Amino acid sequence: MASLNATMDFRGWLPIRLWRGDADWRVDWCWFGEQQLRRPFFRDDVELALRLPFNQALRRDSDIQALLDWQAHSPGLTPSALLFHASRCGSTLMAQLLASQAHNIVLSEPPPLDSLLRAPLQDAAAAAWQGAALQALLSAYGQRRRGDERQLLVKLDAWNVFEAPLLAALYPQVPRLFLYRDPLEIVASQLRQAGMQRVPGLLGPSAFDVLLPQAEAMGVVEYTCRMVGEILSAGLTLCRQHGGIAVNYCELPDATWGRLGSVLGVPPGAERALREVAVFDAKQPAMNFTADSQRKRQEASEEVREAVRQWATEPYNALECLRLSQAQALGG
Repeated sequence: MASLNATMDFRGWLPIRLWRGDADWRVDWCWFGEQQLRRPFFRDDVELALRLPFNQALRRDSDIQALLDWQAHSPGLTPSALLFHASRCGSTLMAQLLASQAHNIVLSEPPPLDSLLRAPLQDAAAAAWQGAALQALLSAYGQRRRGDERQLLVKLDAWNVFEAPLLAALYPQVPRLFLYRDPLEIVASQLRQAGMQRVPGLLGPSAFDVLLPQAEAMGVVEYTCRMVGEILSAGLTLCRQHGGIAVNYCELPDATWGRLGSVLGVPPGAERALREVAVFDAKQPAMNFTADSQRKRQEASEEVREAVRQWATEPYNALECLRLSQAQALGG
């Protein structure tokens, strides 16, 4: 892998990994050319790009300063919206709907962004340059690689809601959405198929280390419900204190072109095309979507129901009250 200096031209290249090296933080770049980001997750687009013979023969890595210099030399689009979520609540669907619009660049949980948001948790010195590096990273993703892109929309990882105040401070005018659903359904989904945040310690340093310090001693059900409750609480704080817009899973997909259409830059007349996309499963686009809310609720045991009531129902109910008032204010 070739290590490059800050004067190199990164047109057509995107960051795919950011990590703490022996001496400094490094950025791994991959050639995308004009390849659009259309797959359910950024890592899926990376996997496709890495199959190119060019990327198998040549890779680039740089320091953080090169990222900052590239922003100064070739500033990209700034975010048009930030999508936070509680997981398993339609955020991938919304991202796929937006990615189907040719003028959008949609980032769906890019690992370098997550790494940078949590960098100070493993390197206190990173706090000094984190803000500037975040803006430079998103500028790199916001490059107009085809020339007709008009919006950069960013879907973050579920646990990044704890870093939402930082992004709100960096981008005070950018709309922030928080997607969520009935916590019983989220918990049932997590118990059936665990996400990284459901396994204590798997994420590495995160806000959960402080919020749930005795995680290793908790049972699976308790930890899962408390974890979901903490994310919902952070989402509530985002909406109450940082202008976040609350969006319930039950509103999708219609809210994307309905009450949120102007927020997300959905052009008039796009509803029909977006409905055609919404027919398919967001995470497995080759399959038709099948609603599963009722099945998730039916499979929840009384132990799970009680734990959800104890740890996650209160912030969910508060979000619902806030959402209804916001929807009324927006005329939706």
